Amino acid sequence: MEVRRIGPELVEAAAGVLAEAFDGYSWTAWTVGADRHRERLAHLFAMTLTTVGLPYGDVWAALDTHGHPQAVAVWLRSDRPVPDEVWVEVAAGNAEYAGDRHAAMLAAEAACAPLRAAEPAFLLATVGVRPAGQGGGVGSRLLRPGLVEADRAGLPATLETSASANLRFYRRCGFEVTGEVTVPGGGPRVWAMRRPPARV
Repeated sequence: MEVRRIGPELVEAAAGVLAEAFDGYSWTAWTVGADRHRERLAHLFAMTLTTVGLPYGDVWAALDTHGHPQAVAVWLRSDRPVPDEVWVEVAAGNAEYAGDRHAAMLAAEAACAPLRAAEPAFLLATVGVRPAGQGGGVGSRLLRPGLVEADRAGLPATLETSASANLRFYRRCGFEVTGEVTVPGGGPRVWAMRRPPARV
């Protein structure tokens, strides 16, 4: 597969990949309504890509031989801060697409806030691989360019995950757990992870 940055022309396809990858994930199951769940996820990810990822971050995809995304990663960079008014737009979209789980989404975000350090960093905002392609090394290849960019900038890379099975994968990529929290009320467990910058 070819790994490269993508643009607006692949937003819909990339959002579909992420929606498929996150269908059944504990965080999204807790924070996004169950009715039309996959559709809600696709809308949420399309909004993230369009309003935040493409204008202010880096969106990488692993493309098959037909140019179709099979895995997608969205990085946000502290050297390209997202304006407050854009976050207001994102919050409005979250309220619409989360449906009857919006209050749970807000509570979960509040519970995870203490995990998030204020230091400049490259944040892996989201990454997803189509289930059929998981376990074949695509995820590692997809993350490599973003980690290289973080190293060139001399900045750490950070992320959060709600799947204990992901911890081993991220550790192989150089991340270590820096904190964890369980969302109150029966919500998911969330781990924060950090990878220090490598010398280049």
